[in-house]
Amino acid sequence: MNDNREPLAPAYLALHRTGELADRAARAHAHLSDCDLCARDCRMNRLETIRGAACRTGERAVVSSHGPHPGEEDPLRGSRGSGTIFFAWCNLRCVYCQNWDISQAGEGREVTAEELAGMMLSLQRQGCHNINLVSPSHVVAQVLAALVIAAREGLRLPLVYNTGGYDSPAALALLDGVVDIYMPDMKYGDGAIARKYSKVRDYVAVNRTAVREMHRQVGDLLLDGHGVARRGLLVRHLVLPNELTGTDAVLRFIAEEISTDTYLNIMGQYRPCHRAGKHPELDRRPERREMAAAFELAGRLGLQRLDDRWPIATLASWL
Repeated sequence: MNDNREPLAPAYLALHRTGELADRAARAHAHLSDCDLCARDCRMNRLETIRGAACRTGERAVVSSHGPHPGEEDPLRGSRGSGTIFFAWCNLRCVYCQNWDISQAGEGREVTAEELAGMMLSLQRQGCHNINLVSPSHVVAQVLAALVIAAREGLRLPLVYNTGGYDSPAALALLDGVVDIYMPDMKYGDGAIARKYSKVRDYVAVNRTAVREMHRQVGDLLLDGHGVARRGLLVRHLVLPNELTGTDAVLRFIAEEISTDTYLNIMGQYRPCHRAGKHPELDRRPERREMAAAFELAGRLGLQRLDDRWPIATLASWL
């Protein structure tokens, strides 16, 4: 969906002008003492300890890296790259994670709110199209605190919430009117499979509730005249071998309960990583027929807004 009007101002600026953004940050910080800011609902006091917290993150976020990223979806990378900030740790424990050193070994360093705000402003100075928060589900409070500072110092880029999709209602309520672009994974169509490979309960129910709420907040993805995302929902679905992701159920949910205008990235870059070799059913890449079946199903369901790199690049790699 394209819109050639003047670019929309980032949503969080309106909240910043009224003081609501600072209020949200304060409320989010209070949640850390009895934490329900991700769907694990661990209720740990993260202001005092990280022991027992699934995210292993305390009062400060841990950042692995930040910089312009030319490899994100077309509407995010544009011509100057997406301004990514990779947070260490994760509220999922995917056995096949390609970035396990960041998500499960915690590679990175603790940063203050001021340092995180500085990263956002640096990405803006480098010309990035957006601020892309990668794996932010467990650091919502820290992001909001940094955003208050960055907005005060002149941040004017759209905010991308790039999540594994295991997000809590409490966090999404705090982010309503803050996030411009939601980019959740929809990893599974079967909760038992999710528990086996990502070590979380009720992933499918939680994920679907979260995606519904994200779409309610921002709607379908809106692009400017240059094809760069301004606001809306973008969904990722990684195809695993042997139909383990339940692609049929995931795509039917999107088409029937979200919108056939959903911008969808059916991803084919899976390869066995981390502990995938211990699971024979995961120990290969998806076959060409499995990828082709996913794209064919999307077409039959009326999902036409596909990230157009993958159907060509993915299938060609199987020739």
